[in-house]
Amino acid sequence: MFALIDCNNFYASCERLFRPNLRGQPIVVLSNNDGCVIARSNEAKPFVPMGAPAFKYQKIFRANKVHVFSSNFALYGDMSSRVMNVLADFSPDIEIYSIDEAFLNLAGFELFDLNDYGQQMNYRVSKNTGIGIGIGIAPTKALTKVANRIAKKFPIETKGVYVIDSEAKRIKALKWLKIEDVWGIGSRHAYRLKVKGVHTAYDFTQLQDDWVKKNLAIVGLRLKKDLEGIPTLGLNEVKRKKSIATTRTFEKNHTDLLNVQERVATFAVTCAEKLRKQNSCCNLIMVFIHTNGHRKDLPQYSRNIVVKTASATNSSLDIVKYAIRGLKAIYKEGYQYKKAGVIVMGLTPQNEKQFNLFTAENPKHEALMQVMDRMNHSIGQKKIKLACQDLDRTWKMNQERLSPRYTTQLNEIITIKV
Repeated sequence: MFALIDCNNFYASCERLFRPNLRGQPIVVLSNNDGCVIARSNEAKPFVPMGAPAFKYQKIFRANKVHVFSSNFALYGDMSSRVMNVLADFSPDIEIYSIDEAFLNLAGFELFDLNDYGQQMNYRVSKNTGIGIGIGIAPTKALTKVANRIAKKFPIETKGVYVIDSEAKRIKALKWLKIEDVWGIGSRHAYRLKVKGVHTAYDFTQLQDDWVKKNLAIVGLRLKKDLEGIPTLGLNEVKRKKSIATTRTFEKNHTDLLNVQERVATFAVTCAEKLRKQNSCCNLIMVFIHTNGHRKDLPQYSRNIVVKTASATNSSLDIVKYAIRGLKAIYKEGYQYKKAGVIVMGLTPQNEKQFNLFTAENPKHEALMQVMDRMNHSIGQKKIKLACQDLDRTWKMNQERLSPRYTTQLNEIITIKV
């Protein structure tokens, strides 16, 4: 058996957690630079669609008294970590699927009352973090998605937990679920299936395997088997990333090479830190820059370049050197640049990197990077930087409606007056 735990309206719940007066009030959370709506409370869903551009909905926000927040990723990430730490106590085998979702493998729990076990999870997460969750338990991952949907759709009847533990429950749930709501069925596949007369998840399981494999490939066939109660999708192991990217939209257009160079250097340092965190090195570095595509009144330019390193490296000093070399090769005067990025590729484990016979990384770099990482981790806010970075500057998004980082910044914690 598997369990899927999904936090209820996670971003909105995090905002409400420290402001109880927002309970029952419509809330939306905006994307980077306050661009569009990426999260909504149930109360806000009738007024605001997902992905709505914030600037177009200002009147609707005011008319319906919708509380609007900028993305507070420090808060959301910390609360997610707290929820996952609680869930890890209920199974040694956990897959963190997203910031607000996790799968648990409940193999060996056959003698447990799984509904009661789910209620214990619900109670512990709510008590320890204040975040509400929905829990679906079933023999396969795809069916846990169905069970979880039922638990969240009928919270009073299920008390937030629904278990599919019989054939009758499986069939009833699949007949209830619309095909467009099935995990892994996108809008294009849903349209094609409806043309064929498939309107529910149960209808999907009645199709011939050969037709599903031909039209939805092997992934669709595995999904069908999972919905039939035949496990084909196990928990995914955490793997090293094949590439690491740091890309940012600038707070304003830049026309000077030095400003863009400083940003690219900072992005390269971030990539290097991520490499060291997963004990990897890179052999290739891609740098790209482009202007604002939405400003049709301005000249447009975009370009990228891939630079090969002399040997595998995760040194900030070396990666910045190559990134700046690439930037200077593609930079053109006379344009207003709005975005840049650095992507490190060709990753290899640090203990398996190939050395170059004629050129080698300075042996002092490894010790220096360890000291920098340790100090930045203990001090915070990347206090130790390279000389090519602006010491007084950090990348900042437009966050005009940012709430306090209640759990990660001492100067922003709640003040209690007694």
